[in-house]
Amino acid sequence: MTKHNGGRTEVIVIGGGYAGVLAANRLTGRDDVAVTLVNPRPTFVERLRLHQLVAGSDDAVVDYEDVLSERVELVVDTATGIDRQARTVSLAGGGTLGYDHLIYAVGSRSGAPQVPGADRFAYPIATLEEAERLREAVAAAPATAALTVVGGGATGIETAAELAEAGRTVTLVCGGQLGPYLHPNGRRFVAKRLASLGVTVLDGPGTKAASVTADAVRLADGREVRGRLTIWAAGFGVPDLAVRSGLSTDETGRLLTDETLTSIDDDRIVAAGDAAAPSGLAYRMGCQSAVQLGPHAADAVLRRIEGRQPEAVGIAFAGLCVSLGRGAGIFQFARKDDTAVRFHVGGRPGARLKEFVVSHTIKQLSDEARKPGARVLKAKDDSRQQRVRDARASRPVHVS
Repeated sequence: MTKHNGGRTEVIVIGGGYAGVLAANRLTGRDDVAVTLVNPRPTFVERLRLHQLVAGSDDAVVDYEDVLSERVELVVDTATGIDRQARTVSLAGGGTLGYDHLIYAVGSRSGAPQVPGADRFAYPIATLEEAERLREAVAAAPATAALTVVGGGATGIETAAELAEAGRTVTLVCGGQLGPYLHPNGRRFVAKRLASLGVTVLDGPGTKAASVTADAVRLADGREVRGRLTIWAAGFGVPDLAVRSGLSTDETGRLLTDETLTSIDDDRIVAAGDAAAPSGLAYRMGCQSAVQLGPHAADAVLRRIEGRQPEAVGIAFAGLCVSLGRGAGIFQFARKDDTAVRFHVGGRPGARLKEFVVSHTIKQLSDEARKPGARVLKAKDDSRQQRVRDARASRPVHVS
């Protein structure tokens, strides 16, 4: 139940990813706040490196002691329910934790594939456990075995490139356009790099996966792509904790909040990261939004503790980094509203820029652990409010 830690305010953060860790660290800026981070794993997962884990070039984990403030209590367990009336979080290992405020940062996971056979025969790659299982399967496959990657987004591209650079025979089934986020200039660069690595790219109409068997992927246009392994990188979903707890969500299960990231059901619950849907208009899932939403969520809680109203969220995007093996990459620049522009940095400079971004993200976490408030939030997309108004006018949001 609720701990009485010298009269301090108890804040629970559910989820120890990029958003959750930044939020937890930032909350320690007040001595009268006790912070508990609930996470199912004892180590921090660098999701940006999971494709490297599969290919064997990185383990994709960091010790929490390197990124989490010593003032944060880490509870290695899975949250199974949130009781708003009692202000408690139920744990899979038994018992409950009490809170005064809660930050919902459960992140994302592989989306449930709606393709026959995909749940049985395809290997997802969105979590550490999935990536480790896939790495074992790849290692067990003969060096000449054909591998099929389904999904033409950043995860699919990175996984295909990493495996191909390691000498594997790879087919990338895009399910539509290759790199749909990219500007056409950037898309052409990625296609050229994948071709140089020997990746067979199937994109355009008819390339959506229609079914998956143990040794093949059948496409919507009737073609069959045969392979020893099928890797599923076609989209993400979110945990159903909010739905199971009776909180309002959007159609994908993200927690519905106002523009301050506060749940529309309870002003003691704030969301951050991939599982947040401010005004029903969620940001693109990924690290870039998480490292901005995490600090905003913490600031919202801190302002409520001080008896003040939280400020509206204000974040901006810079683009998208995609690694293309260890030897190349691309940084696709974008406007603040997350739409790609013509300019990109590719090749080896793109790879160096991608590595800098990934490494610097870990540094941001450790900086916030050492000095809460170090993450200064200045960037803002001024067009956000108009999009929110347009979305509200054009479609109702789903309430669970």
